Amino acid sequence: MKDWTSKWALYSPDKTALKEYETGRTLTYGQLNRLGNRMAHHLQRTFGVGKGDRVAVLAENCLEYVVLFAAAQKLGFILVPLNYRLAAPEIDFLLCNAEPHLVLAEAKYQPLLESTPSLSKIPHRWALEALAERAIPTTDTPDDPHFPAVELSDDDPVFILYTSGTTGFPKGALYTHGMLFWNSINTAISLIVNSESRSLNVMPPFHTGGWNVLVTPFLHHGGYTCLFKKFEPEAVLQALEEERCTLFMGVPTMLKMLADEPGFGRADLSSLHYLIVGGEPMPIPLIERWHDKGVYVRQGYGMTEVGPNLTSLHQDDAVRKKGSIGRPNFYVQVRIAPLKTQNSKLETVGELLLRGPMVTPGYWRNPDATAAALRDGWFHSGDMARMDAEGYLYIVDRIKNMFISGGENVYPAEVERVLLLHPSVAEAAVIGVPDDKWGEVGRAFVVCRAGQVVSEADLLEHCRANLAKFKVPRSVVFVEALPKNDTGKIDRQALGWT
Repeated sequence: MKDWTSKWALYSPDKTALKEYETGRTLTYGQLNRLGNRMAHHLQRTFGVGKGDRVAVLAENCLEYVVLFAAAQKLGFILVPLNYRLAAPEIDFLLCNAEPHLVLAEAKYQPLLESTPSLSKIPHRWALEALAERAIPTTDTPDDPHFPAVELSDDDPVFILYTSGTTGFPKGALYTHGMLFWNSINTAISLIVNSESRSLNVMPPFHTGGWNVLVTPFLHHGGYTCLFKKFEPEAVLQALEEERCTLFMGVPTMLKMLADEPGFGRADLSSLHYLIVGGEPMPIPLIERWHDKGVYVRQGYGMTEVGPNLTSLHQDDAVRKKGSIGRPNFYVQVRIAPLKTQNSKLETVGELLLRGPMVTPGYWRNPDATAAALRDGWFHSGDMARMDAEGYLYIVDRIKNMFISGGENVYPAEVERVLLLHPSVAEAAVIGVPDDKWGEVGRAFVVCRAGQVVSEADLLEHCRANLAKFKVPRSVVFVEALPKNDTGKIDRQALGWT
């Protein structure tokens, strides 16, 4: 049974499923199911969309996007969320790769879409505003009551989610109906997710976090989600209180901005069971600020191609196991595999391998990337990790970020964490650069805190006091800001890392 909304329309037709924060529009589960039926009929009859066809969307979070998801579960087409922050040549690459049967775009993104050469090769296009006129009207139509859902297997894709292209062209991860189900089950076992769950979604829809951290598990379990088009800390803090949210997912930067809001101290967040944190480790002082507020922090780890909800650190261990991503979720198997380049006796880390029903079958039209990632039944994450004696996992760094200095593996994330301990450092990134003697040495790029000044010599001495000698950067470059990609991660290619 892949058609979730038809079930909830039967069980709880009048229960609110979704709200659009900016407009206040809402949909009950009964309405979402009727509109999903209507949309499936229309896409099939008007545009000839069928099982396996790609439907690309260039839009922000909105009710219509979720109606399309409901229709995809009924009709079997594949949603291809496009990143509206990309430039036209980047969008053009995604369209060439996905070859959608239909592309939809918000009016504000129509000029971006029109500037792509590939648009002329796409059979059909439709404005999101026209979709809204058909999908959201209050009057019923003959197509609303029922759509005969097509037969779908667990291996049929429901999304193609494009990963970050910082190391080359983006890869389209296939996200299947089976992955959708097992990610929801893993999430519900690890967290408190049921028909009484309530949340805000501030993550963009072109990112797996915008769909699969909480939105699709909530739709599966009959919960309630308030959609935000973008993260505005004052509005989000107010909505967390007013909407009586039980769960909220954010990255550490968002949670710091919320904690820094003037109204944070007086906000009533007693309904929150806990925060779910991903993307990077959350600093202990920030964890303690939220814990002092009575809101607990659950850190975890995920990937576009797997899960994404793969591990969880219980809130009781948030400080005791600082830096950990927790233990694997219920239906997730993990293994740590040593690297062939692991020359140092000091190394105790290896590549994190993942297995289970929530793993992608591969990348869209990219057999080489699929073969490289999926080997012997395991997905190779590309992340270096270690596991302690109690089974808690720690991510050390991305393998691609590692460099070898004098035969020793250096993981930039370790050095960056030490640099960030210095009171004058706001942000830091480390890359490997060629060196005649050692092969490679570290170069640190540092952004100072406002009003703070620190010398290169002081920072290097700070590193020497906290790191093995071979890990200490050879040089420091001070910059106004670090280049970042669309998901907020540091763009090391822009810093000169190859």
